Amino acid sequence: MKLLKNSVLTFLGALFIALTMNVFADSVSDSVVGAGGYDLVSYQTSKKPLPGNGNFVATVDGVNYLFSSKENLTTFNSDQEKYLPQYGGFCAYGTAVGKKFIGDPTVWEVVDGKLYFNLDNSIKSVWVKDIPGNIKKADKNWKKIKNVPASKL
Repeated sequence: MKLLKNSVLTFLGALFIALTMNVFADSVSDSVVGAGGYDLVSYQTSKKPLPGNGNFVATVDGVNYLFSSKENLTTFNSDQEKYLPQYGGFCAYGTAVGKKFIGDPTVWEVVDGKLYFNLDNSIKSVWVKDIPGNIKKADKNWKKIKNVPASKL
């Protein structure tokens, strides 16, 4: 009887650990924060982006976007495409040359109501020399590279 009780407790303990590990794994995989945690609406409504917080969150394609207020969250949800960064948040100039570099959410530009990130200020200084041309190239390239891992480009 004691052996059976110990076996049941061992099994229940192992089951608990397995279930807990799975919950933690799901939580971690679902905790990707986009735009460095900045409020996407604030890029278009403020002089500089505002940090979001965990009270106002929208999830798009597995990425969590944080907002600084309920109003901004509501605004975002009413027209997500308007506020999401172009090229999945990758560097706009990098996309123009067929690459995927992580965009820095503090190096940004809103052009014709669309949000663009760049790798850094040095790259942005090249991008701004021909914004319309670079956007045209990036739009064309994005169709080809969107689903290609950055390491394969």
